[in-house]
Amino acid sequence: MSDAGSIPVVETFHSLQGEGHHYGRSAFFIRLAGCNVGCTWCDTKHSWPMANHAKQDVDALALQATQAKDAGAAFVVITGGEPLHHNLQPLTDALDRSCGLPIHLETSGVDQLSGRFDWVTLSPKRHRPPQQALLSRCDELKVVVLDTDDVSFAHAMANDTSTATHLLVQPVWDSETAQELAIHHVKQHPRWRLSLQNHKFLQIR
Repeated sequence: MSDAGSIPVVETFHSLQGEGHHYGRSAFFIRLAGCNVGCTWCDTKHSWPMANHAKQDVDALALQATQAKDAGAAFVVITGGEPLHHNLQPLTDALDRSCGLPIHLETSGVDQLSGRFDWVTLSPKRHRPPQQALLSRCDELKVVVLDTDDVSFAHAMANDTSTATHLLVQPVWDSETAQELAIHHVKQHPRWRLSLQNHKFLQIR
């Protein structure tokens, strides 16, 4: 198996999309290892060390996605970690060849886009702003809110997106202050929507 045909994987699973524009839909998740963005409130810090997770062959991952499709998955989500630390072209090529499901990407946008995607969710971070190309390309801008500076950052990021981009703010889990800020923001700005981590409320993956 060549390096180009394998990629470090934390986990794969079939569940419901828990947040963002497509929340509540059946999806197959491929969580890739490695992240140097370093958000203090991240709930997948176990995915950060790339060396801790074994590589998997992209065709084997595509086969898992095909099996999830047969079980009802409506799309594939490539997430992390930060998936764009890797060249995703071999993985999306394998998914296109094998399962034919729409492919979604969840990224902070710190690296150049690679691979072919039907939907890009950009979740930019104030301490590591995204590449301009990702702001222009994203289908969904989902900004995690902890304090008022994050709300200001959300506005700044939205200014560089397409008029067709869906705009969402998502409060940091278990922070009443963040929830109040996000709700107030959405009430005052009708183009924005509130995103919640519904999978945590439901206690599913």
